Amino acid sequence: MRQSEDCLFLNVWAPKPAESARPVLVFLHGGGMVSGSGGLDWYDGAELARRGDIVVVTANFRLGALGYLFLADLDPDVGAGNFGLLDQAQALRWVKENIAAFGGDPDAVTVAGQSGGAISIIGLLSGSAATGLFRRAILQSAPAGMLPQRPAEATEIAVRFLNALDLSPAQASELRARSAADIMTAQVQLLRSRPSHFLDRTRLFQLVAADGLVAADSVGTVGTRAAGGVQVMIGTNRDEAAAMYVFDEQVHGLTRPGLEEAAARWLGNRSLVPSGDSRTPAELAIDLNTEHMYRSGSIRLAESLAAHGNPAWVYQFDWSPAGSPFGACHCLELPFVFGNLAAWADAPMLGGLAADVLSPLVDSVQGAWIAFTRNGNPTHDGIPDWPSYDGIGKAIMHFAHSTAVSYER
Repeated sequence: MRQSEDCLFLNVWAPKPAESARPVLVFLHGGGMVSGSGGLDWYDGAELARRGDIVVVTANFRLGALGYLFLADLDPDVGAGNFGLLDQAQALRWVKENIAAFGGDPDAVTVAGQSGGAISIIGLLSGSAATGLFRRAILQSAPAGMLPQRPAEATEIAVRFLNALDLSPAQASELRARSAADIMTAQVQLLRSRPSHFLDRTRLFQLVAADGLVAADSVGTVGTRAAGGVQVMIGTNRDEAAAMYVFDEQVHGLTRPGLEEAAARWLGNRSLVPSGDSRTPAELAIDLNTEHMYRSGSIRLAESLAAHGNPAWVYQFDWSPAGSPFGACHCLELPFVFGNLAAWADAPMLGGLAADVLSPLVDSVQGAWIAFTRNGNPTHDGIPDWPSYDGIGKAIMHFAHSTAVSYER
């Protein structure tokens, strides 16, 4: 697929014209803020649009240094950063203004996002850039434990980025004269030079706190302002980090004392590694990442929304092929949301299972996304009773196997 900074395109799937306008689902892809595209076959919206009788939109936006390099404190004329987020807001604005031409209802827009797309929606909800542009939000595997960078931190990264291009901080404006290829080369150099750690909840290129655009505590701000009245569905996968670290030598070389030291350094609490636990240090490491990068922040958001009168619908995706080392990993819910199993045929996380084996779970998951987009409630024929997370009952729907779902209180 061709790559370019000139990437601000939308893809629209719409059923045949109808007498009344249809609800709209806008999907923001993941990829750690540095990769991905709304044009990938994985996100083909044809089947979702057909089955749900809705209009489906996917969007591209700037990524990596082109999308999130923060230069405002070095040269305000170069831009204030968060360009990728502003691109997403502009895509939603385009939908608001133009989707009626495709049979969509501009007043019935749901925005969904997975991973980086989900944390972007949280950022949008914490500020005012997208106010009034959507009425519902679906947050899939949001890395909600990753707070936006402070401007000072982001500026340090920008200085290192400039150094990779043999530029001083005073020469930030010269970036405009550099090619996209030069920018990408410096980005790769910077990413490779930064040691990664499985408990590190930061990223080189991510949202930066900015007044009115992204709150410093975006999760807390969204909760206390009750998402501005936007209806919310939130979920994570049971083993989010498994796909990232199941074959990682850093993780599999861990001892329990080493894991305790890592928890103390990166999470501030050695006791997060329980004593007498039968899990291996590697399994514990994967679970710690899943819990503190994804699950706990998402639950914190759900509880804060409920406490301020806007209870969300919460799910956990638990299904995985029997014996799969990936478990219910990051991205595993996506084929079931879009229903385009053929595009994921080579994905090892699906275990090579045939579409007819997986289709009952597609019915449950896709039906919930469609119902929420249409009605603001994910309950449907396959899930007749999905209570909202009210902070007291704390209902969580589990997509646990192919023929049924259950919820815990």
